[in-house]
Amino acid sequence: MGSLSFRHWPTSASGNVLKYYLYKSTKAVEFYRPIMYLFFLAQGLDFTQIAILEAIYNLTTVFGEIPTGYIGDRIGRRDSLLVGTVLIAATLVGIGLANSFHTLAILYVFWSTGYNFRSGSEDAWLYDTLTDELSESEFARVRGRGESASLAVGAIAAVVGGYLGSLDLSLPWFVAAVVTGVGALVLLTLDEPDTYERADTEELGLERTLGIVKEALSRRNIRALILYYYVLYAAVTYLVFVFLQPIFETVVVDLGVSPGQVESLLGWFYAAYSLFGAVLSYYTGTIRETIGIRMWFLVLPFVVGTALIGMYFVPILALPTFLVARGLADVTRSFAGQYVNDRIGTVGRATVLSAMAMVSGVTVVPFQLGSGVISDLVSPLFALAVAGTVLIVGSGAILFWEVPISDRVSEAR
Repeated sequence: MGSLSFRHWPTSASGNVLKYYLYKSTKAVEFYRPIMYLFFLAQGLDFTQIAILEAIYNLTTVFGEIPTGYIGDRIGRRDSLLVGTVLIAATLVGIGLANSFHTLAILYVFWSTGYNFRSGSEDAWLYDTLTDELSESEFARVRGRGESASLAVGAIAAVVGGYLGSLDLSLPWFVAAVVTGVGALVLLTLDEPDTYERADTEELGLERTLGIVKEALSRRNIRALILYYYVLYAAVTYLVFVFLQPIFETVVVDLGVSPGQVESLLGWFYAAYSLFGAVLSYYTGTIRETIGIRMWFLVLPFVVGTALIGMYFVPILALPTFLVARGLADVTRSFAGQYVNDRIGTVGRATVLSAMAMVSGVTVVPFQLGSGVISDLVSPLFALAVAGTVLIVGSGAILFWEVPISDRVSEAR
């Protein structure tokens, strides 16, 4: 597969993909991500309360993914993305103004709901848009480059967010809300894919939708991947992002950095973290051609698990591990999306993809709560070492049961 070139695409398709890249560039998470958990700690929360917030987020995902995916299949991918983006922007303002655990807990419900509306519909919109031009095989490449655009812009946002956080930990949330709002304006210019318009979504009742989801999740070439990636790998790597900031602070202060410099230094670290992820994401298609999706999934959990265990014994290893983790996560998510999309049909696509996120959301909850308690009792480094051990042992057990990646593509589309 060669590199993606818009010269061979119809103008409407290339225009929509370019707008997709612009939309991805407005996600704005890097403004607040470098100071997110420091902000929560500054509001008087402990690690257990932060873990509870994350659990609330994921429980909302569990109960909201299929309904919002169903709505996305009924009202259209673009409109679903628009609803989610507006809700996220409003929630970011609320978080910046919040000063208590209970207020944040309520806001986390709305925050998760916003992402519920976007989770399945975003990939469904992109896959169907590419399918219109008989280029669905480009999904992983285009999605990877979308993530690359998001991360490249995020590198600048991380530096800005770090410095804003050193002035006031609330400021990055407000700036992120404004930039996210720009994304809503971009979405208004997107076209709905013809593939979606031709599908019989008007007859897509709840019973039929649940039947589509059940049938997709029961397939042998999907079910093992659900356990391997959406349950185990996604849950463990989620914890890496939760504990990055307190571990980073501990490591750099031990190296002699002044505590007052941590926020701005975090901004630069997140910039490097985003740029590395941008490079890896940009070459998602090349990685797929060189290594292959199957080999990627077979090796990755053991590499990541070993790194998490090593961090506990040599804490400075946390810095390169965190740097690499983001890029690996985005590429892996693109590969999982390509694999699943290739094996499901247009009708119900957003709902099935949302169901995958729902599965991931429910299984990450015990990981979050357990890691929060372990972090308060021992340390975040020890919690991640335990998670790494679970990842290695669990991945080995799943491989013994069934290899999660099949080379065969279903003809169900």
